[in-house]
Amino acid sequence: MFDVLREAGFDIDARNHAEAILAFDFPNVVEGLLDALLAFRLTAEEIIGSGGGQAASTMRLRDALYADGWPKHEFVTRTIVDGAERDAISHEVDHVKRSPKGTLALEIEWNNKDPFFDRDLENFQRLHAQSAISLGIIVTRGAALQTAMPDLVEGVLRKERIGDAGELEVWGMKERTARQKRMIDEAMGHGADFPRAFARSFVADKYGQATTHWEKLEARVARGVGNPCPLLLVGLPLSAVVDRVALSGAPDLFGERNP
Repeated sequence: MFDVLREAGFDIDARNHAEAILAFDFPNVVEGLLDALLAFRLTAEEIIGSGGGQAASTMRLRDALYADGWPKHEFVTRTIVDGAERDAISHEVDHVKRSPKGTLALEIEWNNKDPFFDRDLENFQRLHAQSAISLGIIVTRGAALQTAMPDLVEGVLRKERIGDAGELEVWGMKERTARQKRMIDEAMGHGADFPRAFARSFVADKYGQATTHWEKLEARVARGVGNPCPLLLVGLPLSAVVDRVALSGAPDLFGERNP
């Protein structure tokens, strides 16, 4: 069912019979989800301009899901004893799709701190145990995209001949903190030019190992976080970046090596 995504470079992992559930109970829903994911595009400029969950590229994916009937929803669980409410717990989910066969919950974690994966998976676990959802879906940065982040940023800076951080303000980049400026200065002091120094320090700071990406998600699911809820995990591919630039002397982002 998801071979078309795998062929496009997406990372896909289905746990606890998720793929069978989607194929037999939600085929029409999956068709719309596939369309939204395959249409996802972003630019290296957008990676620089915003690192958070409200990035323009992320909002385009959210808008596509909203248009396909995946609104945000807050699940509320109440415990009532002899008519008196003792406890109430709410779980807000980015996107929820209801159908006659059940309910699907989807979270997009483009760039949060990685403990958000624990929150999402544990929410899915509780909601599934209460028969509130049939399956949980998490969309995040894929492995190849995560690995290529420094080269993506460096490549677009070289293409645009960017020589200092001030020239990046037109892309929506916020002013660097004193610590971030110091990181760039130190790298340049060791011989790196501005594109390389900025790309390495920026990615380490904004999209580093402690943020939400495929490796962190897979590690949690491998430990059993979220079990036994059926899960579909989706890693967004490097191929979605439309302005990726190959760097001279480095592995080409299209899979070859430049002279």
